[in-house]
Amino acid sequence: MTHRTDVTLSADDCVWPQWRVSPRVHAFVTTRAGGVSAAPFDGGTPGAGGLNLGLSSGDAPDAVIENRRRALALTGIGQAAWLEQIHGTTVEDAHAVIERRAAGPTRADASVTDRPGVVCVVMTADCLPVLFCDDEGRAVGAAHAGWRGLAGGIVEKTGARVAQLAGVPTSRLNAYLGPAIGPAAFEVGEDVLDAFVSIANADQRDLTAAAFKPTGAQGKYFADIYTLARLRLADIGVEAKRVHGGTHCTVSERERFYSYRRDRVTGRMAAMIWLGD
Repeated sequence: MTHRTDVTLSADDCVWPQWRVSPRVHAFVTTRAGGVSAAPFDGGTPGAGGLNLGLSSGDAPDAVIENRRRALALTGIGQAAWLEQIHGTTVEDAHAVIERRAAGPTRADASVTDRPGVVCVVMTADCLPVLFCDDEGRAVGAAHAGWRGLAGGIVEKTGARVAQLAGVPTSRLNAYLGPAIGPAAFEVGEDVLDAFVSIANADQRDLTAAAFKPTGAQGKYFADIYTLARLRLADIGVEAKRVHGGTHCTVSERERFYSYRRDRVTGRMAAMIWLGD
């Protein structure tokens, strides 16, 4: 199938972090709009092509490749550190991921870099993308934080790597919480509550438990993944004023975002961050 390549992805099709950081730092999160994928990977409105960026989603590979081309065109950079995400806690160097792409995909859930022109990227469809940078724009990183990765320490590990590259303490980092499943839609079991309460320090235990609201069904809770991420960031010294985003719900905003929880067969959005010169 031939797709139109003269149509470009619009900046209006993406979510742009509203944070005051160095002008060297560039970042955005794609939505389901602006691509060429057909239903069920479409753009959410009748006749609109979808910007599905997941090669393993079941979509036509040529459509995903064109969608990735469009997303990268918006960065102005030709390559990105696409990962094979496994809901783990491995953090990779984005430049190394790109260099060894011919050997196959890198299995990891975060990447970091201090090199200009190297795009860190994670894909989501309900899981939480967390973007990092320091004040001066010396280093950046992107983490894929589903509940398992979040409970396992992916946010802390990615933050530590970005801080190390930037030569600053983690308290000097800024974080952006991209679109994810909202607190009124993320139903989980008691095992998830226990996983987070068990890792919380004494000061955060009550706050962590409060991020889970009973649904009315026995042993079921609505989890606030944004609050849980803020607590993990606070644990490494990132102040609340340095944490941005966390206002969307991928499940309820059907026309704008892909959602695995809502649709099961669905596309993937991408959160991208990179340094300019």
